[in-house]
Amino acid sequence: MTLPVLTVPDSRLRQVAAPVREVDRGVVHLMEEMLETMYAAPGIGLSAPQVGILKRVIVVDIAGSRAGSISEQDPLCMANPAILWASGEYSSYNEGCLSLPGQYATVNRPSRILLRYLDRQNKMRDCTADGLLATVLQHEMDHLDGVLFVDYLSKLKRDMITRRLQKARRLRQPASA
Repeated sequence: MTLPVLTVPDSRLRQVAAPVREVDRGVVHLMEEMLETMYAAPGIGLSAPQVGILKRVIVVDIAGSRAGSISEQDPLCMANPAILWASGEYSSYNEGCLSLPGQYATVNRPSRILLRYLDRQNKMRDCTADGLLATVLQHEMDHLDGVLFVDYLSKLKRDMITRRLQKARRLRQPASA
């Protein structure tokens, strides 16, 4: 079942998510629904706050968007992800977000990270990521703290994106009688 994805200006996107105590059946079920939602969108990452659930859970699959079949997809499902180390070198990617539909901007982030998380079996794992994977992980982890990619932009660029979103929302609303 796909879940509804919250969009800006929903205030839940600005709240800090709570840690999960353990990855139990309920959290695994949430991860599976988030993956289904992410693939259907389509996207390459999704956080629980984006579907209105304030838990520190993310799913990421940078191959899934290009994969020909489910068997080719290779998702990462993480609870309580935390960055242990970030490189001093930065990479720039043109980021978008399911919660800011159709909006993109270049964001600079550390190009390599080491993080720790609980996996689907409730086991503590460490993961080193670089390139696009590092960027997507950082983007999704930001959501857990109520941070959006537009927060890294200048006020001028952020305001332009906000105006475009407001205009798109007005165009989607039916005219009142």
